[in-house]
Amino acid sequence: MSQANIALNTKQLCDLIQAEFRARTPGSPAPVGDLPQSASIRAVLELLDEGATVPFIARYRKEHTGNADEEVIRSIEDAAKQVRTREARRAAVRASLEKLGMLSEELSARLDAAPDISSIEDLYAPYKPKRKTRASAAIEAGYAPLAYAVLCGGPQDALPLPGSAVAEEAVAGAVDILAEWFSEHPDVRAVLRQLFSRSAVLKAKKKRGLKEDGESLRFKDYFEHAEAAARAPSHRILAMFRGETEDVLRLSTRPEEEASQRLLLELVTGRHRQGKLNWDHIPEELRLPTEPTVPFKAERAVLLERAVEECCSRLIVPQLESELRGVLKERADAAAVEVFARNLHELLMTPPLPDTPLLALDPGLRTGCKVVCLDARGGFLEGATIFPLVPHKKTEEAARIIRALLGRHGSRAVAVGNGTGGREALAFIESLELGIPAIAVSEAGASVYSASVTAREEFPDLDVTVRGAISIGRRLADPLSELVKIDPKAIGVGQYQHDVDQKRLQERLDAVVLSCVNRVGVDLNTAGKPLLSYVSGMSGRLADAVVKYRGEVHGFQNRKELLKVAGLGPKSFEQAAGFLRIRGGNEPLDAGAVHPERYDLVRRMARDQGVTPAELMSNADARSNIDLESYVSDDVGLPTLHDIMQELEKPGRDPRGVLETVRFADVHELSDLSPGMRLPGVVTNITAFGAFVDVGVHQDGLVHISKLANRFVSDPHEVVQMGKQVMVTVLEVDAGRKRISLSMLEP
Repeated sequence: MSQANIALNTKQLCDLIQAEFRARTPGSPAPVGDLPQSASIRAVLELLDEGATVPFIARYRKEHTGNADEEVIRSIEDAAKQVRTREARRAAVRASLEKLGMLSEELSARLDAAPDISSIEDLYAPYKPKRKTRASAAIEAGYAPLAYAVLCGGPQDALPLPGSAVAEEAVAGAVDILAEWFSEHPDVRAVLRQLFSRSAVLKAKKKRGLKEDGESLRFKDYFEHAEAAARAPSHRILAMFRGETEDVLRLSTRPEEEASQRLLLELVTGRHRQGKLNWDHIPEELRLPTEPTVPFKAERAVLLERAVEECCSRLIVPQLESELRGVLKERADAAAVEVFARNLHELLMTPPLPDTPLLALDPGLRTGCKVVCLDARGGFLEGATIFPLVPHKKTEEAARIIRALLGRHGSRAVAVGNGTGGREALAFIESLELGIPAIAVSEAGASVYSASVTAREEFPDLDVTVRGAISIGRRLADPLSELVKIDPKAIGVGQYQHDVDQKRLQERLDAVVLSCVNRVGVDLNTAGKPLLSYVSGMSGRLADAVVKYRGEVHGFQNRKELLKVAGLGPKSFEQAAGFLRIRGGNEPLDAGAVHPERYDLVRRMARDQGVTPAELMSNADARSNIDLESYVSDDVGLPTLHDIMQELEKPGRDPRGVLETVRFADVHELSDLSPGMRLPGVVTNITAFGAFVDVGVHQDGLVHISKLANRFVSDPHEVVQMGKQVMVTVLEVDAGRKRISLSMLEP
């Protein structure tokens, strides 16, 4: 990126970012508002251009960016992409207009001032090369001067009808030309776009002749629905669009028809508050007749009204409706993607159960439950199949096998998948009174992993079902390390995830995984290739090379050894090293998040206190004597120094917290529930309209956003968190539709 490009984008990016943070709700953090805008944005752009990752910039370049966090850095990155896309289109349109010889000073100034791509396209529309249209055919027939006279002539002027023309055909052609001219005028489009944005109504109706069966009834709430498009929430927009895609609903997204026609007529007759429209862009050759004409008496006002009706019914209203639908879809996609991203973040940051030998059970009915024992690092030890559930009910045999496995391998917890039979399997394990916790674990995506290339590489000799049980156990031990092996979309913690822009969704979810992995840190000597590939500065190829080298040398002794890995150069080392941990190596500082580029600084701190770096990490008194101000330099400021001190106090601390277990009430089926019951549950999914909660009956219930708290809630994430226990009250059970309505309001 050239300096010129950075300078060009900085002001525009500042404006975009300021607007974004001004729109935040009161009380929400808005760190960019306190930053020296241009310097911070410039620093972020330069670092990104140099190949720095967002986690690296946020963690190790705080002084450069004014302490910008990942959210701010990503907002700058996204804004830069939008601005560059817009400016590239502006330049392309300018070049095309220059080539056509149409770029007047006024048009050039308006093009410079156009705030977005829609405005740029509006300015280009009258000059843009077109396919054959009704208007272009009418122009070829010589009816343009008649159209121009209707538009710009005096009220008493006779209209110039081509001598060879049939009056009715000429008038129809002139109406077609006027309709196209109206639809392409940038001021007309801008004003009507505002009308659509402000007043469009999103209407849904069931399709004519629709058979109301099980599938179509999913959209029953929208069989006769209307709401202001500007205020429609994302989940309803996506639901209606899906209903249309599945041929259940008919949608329209436009203002009342009379409003569009009335406004357009005001514009073309000069009665609108912005005054008369400028038609100077109409070429001179289209204004003057090319053949003899005869005077033609007709009401200009009537012809203008016909052209307005034609323009609205056939051109500008359908065009702006399509454009608005795109805006609504983009807005709904953005909201849905953000909900998915936040849910995924919370799921990936679920507290682990580290260094614990586990017994994991993948429930099954007819084919039995697969049981595996894992060592404290997740290594597979032994497996078996038991049949404690219906139809077999071999509970005594299953109990003997479980106790024998625990005796041989010393498992200290049991992980039970929450799929079909999971509730019953958990109850069976609890009935054995083993003296160790039994914990329900989400199976979402486990089948995807067990049949994947990664699973086959890890366990080439094991059956798919055994791999699934291993994955369930490892999800309890370290959810992050296990879930990164699965496409995030397979985990199923979003709303309408298959309806949104898949590229946008994938990019956002990849960013979430990258953020979580680097926030937690990765053990360089135990992490597998999938986890390593998400480390800042790494790739799948480099992760393969790291694992290969690690096997050859039987483990890394220090971070510097990374530079011996084939293909891993100084830049990759700079980006990755701080996020990789080595415990028990020959460099104590490698166990934490202090970057190697700051090791000399830590050694100087230790030397000043008369201790070694290792002693500084264990000696609170020595650390308390350090005057951080004395170590501030041009490269290192107080934010980095505070981070260093935190790491020296607790090297490699895990930010994920402590695992909490949930014990369900004694309910198993929907029929066990009744209104008024108070139950514990676990949050399994969060959407814009509420939260889904597992209460132990094979069907998650919905706590609508209005039932989350005894106050107004705009975002369910303010109240609930993925995987956390909540207390709910049953409001209603619809067995036919398999729906459970719940409430978290205090009784």
